[in-house]
Amino acid sequence: MRLSLFKIAVLLLALGGITFAVAPFFAFRALKAATAAEDVQAVSELVDYAALRKSLTSQLVDTAPKTGEAPSIWQDPIGALKNALQPLAPPEPKVDAYMTLDGLSALTRGYQPGHAPPAAKPDKTMSGQARAIVKDPWARPSYWGPNRTRLTVSRPGQKSKKTTLIFERKGWFTWKLVAVQLPPDER
Repeated sequence: MRLSLFKIAVLLLALGGITFAVAPFFAFRALKAATAAEDVQAVSELVDYAALRKSLTSQLVDTAPKTGEAPSIWQDPIGALKNALQPLAPPEPKVDAYMTLDGLSALTRGYQPGHAPPAAKPDKTMSGQARAIVKDPWARPSYWGPNRTRLTVSRPGQKSKKTTLIFERKGWFTWKLVAVQLPPDER
């Protein structure tokens, strides 16, 4: 009796460890399925929007260095006039396209938002779901840690373009998307 309880305890511990290790992959698949099904509630449970916006904003902001002060009307009247006529409102943030359901769906498939082919609607049959798992681009782990995991998705047809999705553990088996690293030429 004691030996069988020990075997059961070891088996449960091993299953818990395996589940803990593969939980980020399940979170990625859940995010991909939720964006394809346009399930806003499920996506909001899988994405930390504030952290994701901060991550993407740092990559998408034009970082043109400011050279000195604004031109003076006495030294450069034309430059001062141009500076005064610039719009007061900042340009629309580029990050908003990435924060939508379509944008997140494109990122999980390795595409840039607005440039991705339409996502196929999920097939409800068991064979259709199995085909979708095999056919879709797989997320490869580029780093796995107990609290943070990076999964890399290659763009179909362009293996050099890799999008990295960074998931962070928020509970024992709960992982959320907190950052995305875009391919270098799309930053």
